[in-house]
Amino acid sequence: MKIQALVKLSFFVSLLLSGVAHAALTIEITQGMEGAAPIAVVPFDTSNNRYPPPQDVSGIIAADLARSGRFAPVDERDMLSKPSDIKQVRFQDWRTLGVDNLVIGKVETAGDDKYRIQFRLFDVYRGRQITGHSIPATAAQLRYVAHRVSDIIYEKLTGEPGAFATHIAYVEAEKKADHKEYRLLLADSDGFNARTLLTSREPLMSPAWSPDGRQLAYVSFEKRRASVFIQDASTGKRRKVAGFEGINGAPAWSPDGSRLALTLSRDGNPEIYTLRLKDGQLKRLTVGPAIDTEPAWSPDGSSIVFTSDRGGSPQLYRMASSGGQAKRLTFEGSYNASADFSPDGRQLAMVSGDRGRYRIAVLDLDSGLLRVVSDGKLDESPSFAPNGSMIIYATEADRRGVLAAVSSDGRIRQRLSVQKGDVREPVWSPYNRQR
Repeated sequence: MKIQALVKLSFFVSLLLSGVAHAALTIEITQGMEGAAPIAVVPFDTSNNRYPPPQDVSGIIAADLARSGRFAPVDERDMLSKPSDIKQVRFQDWRTLGVDNLVIGKVETAGDDKYRIQFRLFDVYRGRQITGHSIPATAAQLRYVAHRVSDIIYEKLTGEPGAFATHIAYVEAEKKADHKEYRLLLADSDGFNARTLLTSREPLMSPAWSPDGRQLAYVSFEKRRASVFIQDASTGKRRKVAGFEGINGAPAWSPDGSRLALTLSRDGNPEIYTLRLKDGQLKRLTVGPAIDTEPAWSPDGSSIVFTSDRGGSPQLYRMASSGGQAKRLTFEGSYNASADFSPDGRQLAMVSGDRGRYRIAVLDLDSGLLRVVSDGKLDESPSFAPNGSMIIYATEADRRGVLAAVSSDGRIRQRLSVQKGDVREPVWSPYNRQR
């Protein structure tokens, strides 16, 4: 049996684990996929450790797979055996339970503050191993490594890359005794390991990840004036890149990270501009009396989709990223805005409103088919996962802002909430370059 040594843990792991802890988002799966594949994730053996590992690695893996909606992990209480080694596996036990795939493993001490996670994934009906890895980790990295294991299992079984080891950024607002406090937070894709990147008494808006996942652009109203900042996620160092007279808003990174598209009203009307970051050179892309805002780059960088009311109501338009004639994309409903491209560039997630109800919809750019995928009344700020499987967005529950996620086909729904405060403006990170 072959166990492969694997995975250099990325620079990004340590930076995200080094921050100040904050309340985790609680995830509730509100709608799962019918026919999810049964899988068993046996509790990993930790018996040979002097100190128990600080994370339940197998529990994190099972939760990730369940959260995808593609898999239905077997309850531990129903398991007929709990192997941790291939010699202990009796495939008939799992065939009896109707399980398609089996995951077993160990977490062993490998030195001071060091562990080694070993896992194997089996095809139960063929009675053979699909993959197996041995991954080193410090105690602080165990949760991240568990997500990486989930990514490996997900990709082996679906043929699609997983996104469990990615992150989300969002804005949380909380009322204090004499003011409102706004926080820009980063968290794992399952809501754990949240840390505060920035705290302000003035609103924070429109966070946007750089393509390498190392920086965030956002709008801050500090000193009661909207400005666009870029902040390094590891060092916290930030710089103001747009503080012109009037509106400075809705930053969006170009795929190569060299430019921001943004909305400025420096010339009197909200228009779409691009800003070259190395020297601050501006280029105006739209001209006219309409409000043009919320730019989104296509993954290949060739075009930009934006929201405009030039047709009488907010709708989505597409133009070349160098500017020029814009083509209207949306016609259904009275309101379509806040576009985000799927990673393959074939779909747009957006807010689609009609008769006072605002929900998340997905537009297929080839066919023009618009499909509503959420069921709220005030859903907003959609953002695709880097594998395109899910869309995270903001909504309301019990008169508070919460986050929710829905699969791009609308069949799987989750709600992510915190115990207090309003949560808004979620944006899913890209894969970092070390992946």
